[in-house]
Amino acid sequence: MRRVYLDHSATTPVATEVLEAMLPFLKEDFGNPNSLHAWGRRTRKAIEEARILVAELISADPSEIVFTGGGSESNNLAIKGMAFAMMDKGKHIITSAVEHHAVLEVCEWLEKKLGFEITYLPVDQYGSVNPEDLRRALRDDTILVSIMFGNNEVGTLQPIEEIGKICRERGVALHVDGVQAVGHIPVNVKELSIDMLTISAHKMYGPKGVGALYIRKGLKPTPLIHGGGQERGLRSGTENVAGIVGLGAAASLAKRRIENKDEERVKKLRDKLIDGILDRIPETILTGHRYNRLPFHASFCFKYIEGESLILRLDAVGIGASTGSACSSAKLEPSHVLLAMGIPHEVAHGSLRLTLGKDNTEEDIDYVIENLEKMVSELRRISPYGKKDV
Repeated sequence: MRRVYLDHSATTPVATEVLEAMLPFLKEDFGNPNSLHAWGRRTRKAIEEARILVAELISADPSEIVFTGGGSESNNLAIKGMAFAMMDKGKHIITSAVEHHAVLEVCEWLEKKLGFEITYLPVDQYGSVNPEDLRRALRDDTILVSIMFGNNEVGTLQPIEEIGKICRERGVALHVDGVQAVGHIPVNVKELSIDMLTISAHKMYGPKGVGALYIRKGLKPTPLIHGGGQERGLRSGTENVAGIVGLGAAASLAKRRIENKDEERVKKLRDKLIDGILDRIPETILTGHRYNRLPFHASFCFKYIEGESLILRLDAVGIGASTGSACSSAKLEPSHVLLAMGIPHEVAHGSLRLTLGKDNTEEDIDYVIENLEKMVSELRRISPYGKKDV
């Protein structure tokens, strides 16, 4: 049976070069990077080399990179850290209605526990924020804006450059959840006026359990973890050396792919997938913007069926896909992203996310379209939701 993995927004396979870079630090190079002897100096050097590689990927200074345990931790450090540090100035934060739960639930916690006021910006039918809505929402007591770069469920890219300019004009810090975008499209934190940027290794062919937070010089979020004072006191705890080395190697590979425009091949496959599905399966909605989206991302709603049934059938023929965010795929409620975009509740239940990677082929896409067409037709015939003859 053919196996086709199309869930790269959930996670990516570790690249061979990344694994090879990590292995010595899981065996002979085991020293604690905080030790002064040769073993410690070897691992400290590896961490600092990885810091340079991550900084180069986003055009930052290495001193602005803080290693964390992943994207969710980076989001928490950025939002809670700035909230704790700035609450004497104000307790108003702005985010959007379509953020990842690692942003939305942090904001909800700040509302309930510490009395912060959160403004949730609406989005249009494509899931995009209007920068003018942000401009109108900013207040004298606004201390932070947090908007994702690319949406994990529908792939739409937000107008970060415009948002960054507005925030910089008003002197409000901008945090960007870049987990889906960094490593796949060019990101220059200086040109985009980003103050904090969340990065995750396993979304760009690195290991799970490690990430980074870019923090622009001059910002001083309050740390969430206290102890040994590692990462300039912002993230205490002995560093995950092998993971950090893996993140650095993944960042280096990603920079090379972006410079070589390798994502253009993936983008063409994405377009072939989108066009094939829309042409061959009626009553199908492409979710997110047709063109202003992540280069590897395609997402749909199929009317009159349940997305979970489709996922199970695809899995049975060797196709890995998801209904939306892997972090909440076990939940039976329809996606908050789709509902915020104005998609009806019953249609949102028929969502499917297909996200490509560097190793996918045209034959993979043909296989997926062929199977998907048959499965949607079969599920509609037995569906209790409506039309049987679509």
